Amino acid sequence: MPKVKQNKSDRRQQILEVLTRMLEENIGGRITTANLAKEVGVTEAALYRHFPSKAKMFEGLIEFIEEAVFSRVNRINQEEGARAIEKLQKILTLVLAFAEKNAGLCRIIMGDALQGENPKVRQRARHFFERLETEIKQVIRQAEVNEKLKLRSTAALGANLLIVNLEGRIHQYVRTEFSVKPTAGWSAHWPLLAAGTFQ
Repeated sequence: MPKVKQNKSDRRQQILEVLTRMLEENIGGRITTANLAKEVGVTEAALYRHFPSKAKMFEGLIEFIEEAVFSRVNRINQEEGARAIEKLQKILTLVLAFAEKNAGLCRIIMGDALQGENPKVRQRARHFFERLETEIKQVIRQAEVNEKLKLRSTAALGANLLIVNLEGRIHQYVRTEFSVKPTAGWSAHWPLLAAGTFQ
């Protein structure tokens, strides 16, 4: 019995991996379950035994993104002795590096691959950046309270400045068909963003 469960889990994982690869290779194209099934080497009916809908497949990828990113964000936030500005840099660099290594998944979080898909899936993808912005705002507020750092505006506006830059870099990565890396020029831009956030 456990062996069957493991095989089912392996097949689910395989489907998600193939879907991710197709998202990277078929930029601008819509992925059908027929094409996905063919790439996986199974029937469409077999696909639906593992995922009741294409929306659930996308949700599986979003769950992976959330777990991969936010588990590391939590670890960064729990680092003792780290200054807020260091935490912010690490969090933003983490997301950019993750995006760069997972090009197909960028199309999910930017919504590019979700046009015409289930509205709930699109909303969940949007929630990724909303949650990240909340995390960043929290770090900025802690810097203001615990480290007595002076902000150039409010924590909300500072967080938005950083998240807009982050989203813009990932969007550019998708728009240029993954030719302009999200981390390109990041080390030069970060001090400017930090200076725009804190006095």
